[in-house]
Amino acid sequence: MEEEMVKMGEKKFRGKQLFSWVYRKMETDISRYSDFSASFRAALQDKYVVELPAIAREEEASDQTRKWLFQLPDENRIESVFIPEENRGTLCVSSQCGCTLSCKFCHTGTQKLMRNLSASEIVGQLLAARLQLHDYPSPLKKAQVSNVVFMGQGEPLYNFRNVKKALLLMLDDNGCAISKSRVTLSTSGIVPLIEKVAELDVCLAISLHAPTNALRSEIMAVNKLYPLEDLLAACRKFITPRRITFQYVLLKGVNDSPAEAKELARILKGINSNVNIIPFNPWPGSNYECSSPERVSEFYQTLRDLGQLTTIRTARGDDILAACGQLKSAEQVKTQLLNLKAKEELHVMPPSPAI
Repeated sequence: MEEEMVKMGEKKFRGKQLFSWVYRKMETDISRYSDFSASFRAALQDKYVVELPAIAREEEASDQTRKWLFQLPDENRIESVFIPEENRGTLCVSSQCGCTLSCKFCHTGTQKLMRNLSASEIVGQLLAARLQLHDYPSPLKKAQVSNVVFMGQGEPLYNFRNVKKALLLMLDDNGCAISKSRVTLSTSGIVPLIEKVAELDVCLAISLHAPTNALRSEIMAVNKLYPLEDLLAACRKFITPRRITFQYVLLKGVNDSPAEAKELARILKGINSNVNIIPFNPWPGSNYECSSPERVSEFYQTLRDLGQLTTIRTARGDDILAACGQLKSAEQVKTQLLNLKAKEELHVMPPSPAI
């Protein structure tokens, strides 16, 4: 921005002022940039537009989780989720419109990849959420959105260039001012780019979900490209003072046995890590069920007894399909539900008379 200001015949410091208007004050109306002259504001308006993703729909769950469906200029749509808690507020952002990974337990994986999101579309989700929440952080006012997790639609490392740009804007003290320790980038395990996350000094989460190659390849096709041994080797080289979080969705009768818990503890031994157990959140058309509370507790305790730091994630926003693994653009969900209903109606129709 400083370079652009100089090109427009202004002083370099105007770039910092403009950056603050956009990313800290979140003002989209250039005519309100009061520390700029009227003539300069007019020049900016002639050349630039400041806009955020348009909100097509907003939903609030019974637990106060909020989900926004954003309409992009090209008619594509993405979702973001805000999860309020007592000591923090977490915004889950998307990095792609759709996904290529097709993980069998993930709703987003059933949505065709349309394209990568631009850096502005990614950071725009944070700015739009803050505006909706009337969240204007200052030294005297704690931010409502204190944490950002890249766990929405898409694989962040398949759009790393734009994710990195967005992250730098989110982390800038003159802009969104999110702390590095409060940003988590989640990946299914794109091994060649994991070391790049270390350069950003943010938290890393790995979508693991199985302790063996055979099982992981069955439910996550990406494992055929980047098998467990390569993924875990990359994690062991990931030098950071922060623990790596290994996310593990428990699927009834698939990956939730004590034996699989023991194998998980074995393969993670020596890695500074936390296993985050996620009870499966059902979605329309899914073929999996959530493990029983007793099985979840048994899996958790087995890991703990073997010395593996483990937590259980509480489902949030599942009544509006905003929980982990449930995100998918609303129109595609509606179409999916209609298709399911049509199949059910066909199934119960009486057989045609013999000819």
